[in-house]
Amino acid sequence: MNDTRPSTDPAARIRRGEAFRELHHGPGPFVVPNPWDAGTARILASFGFAALATTGAGLAHSLGRPDGANRLTRAELLANAAAIVDATGLPVTADLESGFGERPEDVAETIRLAAEAGLAGGSIEDATARDEDPLRPLDEAVERVAAAVEAAKGLGFPFTVTARAENFFLGRPDLADTIRRLQAYEAAGADVLYAPALPDAEAIRAVCAAVSRPVNVLMTGALKLSVAELGALGVRRISTGSALSRAALGALTRAAREITESGTFGFGADALPYAEANALLEHDSPHSLDRSTRSQQ
Repeated sequence: MNDTRPSTDPAARIRRGEAFRELHHGPGPFVVPNPWDAGTARILASFGFAALATTGAGLAHSLGRPDGANRLTRAELLANAAAIVDATGLPVTADLESGFGERPEDVAETIRLAAEAGLAGGSIEDATARDEDPLRPLDEAVERVAAAVEAAKGLGFPFTVTARAENFFLGRPDLADTIRRLQAYEAAGADVLYAPALPDAEAIRAVCAAVSRPVNVLMTGALKLSVAELGALGVRRISTGSALSRAALGALTRAAREITESGTFGFGADALPYAEANALLEHDSPHSLDRSTRSQQ
């Protein structure tokens, strides 16, 4: 019997890849929220988002692990990504960490496996996971991005490669080096450029002005900017990272604290009603669902 799940259907992969690529060139920025499992993917899809992204931190936390380098295996990450693809049929881009290997060939293999998992794109970061030298030398990082791009070109469908400059995320707030890295990744062929944890509008504006490829921005609690304001700065794609999963953890820990400290259950007033939760997860069968051409709401 043929496997017709969205993650394994070649025709659906092509449609998702094309749709995801096109979203980066639409009339305005689009939000790609980050579910951490099939259920949260289906809930987010029901709100009309045109694409989704995985979250390494959200997955790690759901597996009972802290986030951090080498906390997840490539197999775990890609299995989670495939489950998210199959839950909705939407284009999904994945946090592929630093590519799962020290050689450019390892990065290329990760891209190929990501495509087999049904992904429409993935990001490669320039972190090393080594405390003493957390950022890769630029020439080494560029070689790895180039390997990812070359692998993506051989897939037979548009696979969007996002290259990440981790300076600010790793506590090295060097805007000039961040821009230098992103420009080098653009020259290496990256489709989207991403510097997580940029601190303010001026830094975002500087990054967007320095490159010609679409820029992804991670929204955090420190950035009080709307979708429209980010678009005016030049941003094309907006992700939420682990914020949604941490918001859910926040609700859980507040409820647990109320029970253990007060012996009360007032948190139930804010809980999603049972019937509504079921209804959100009951929309169209994921095996027949292909929302790749849905417009961003």
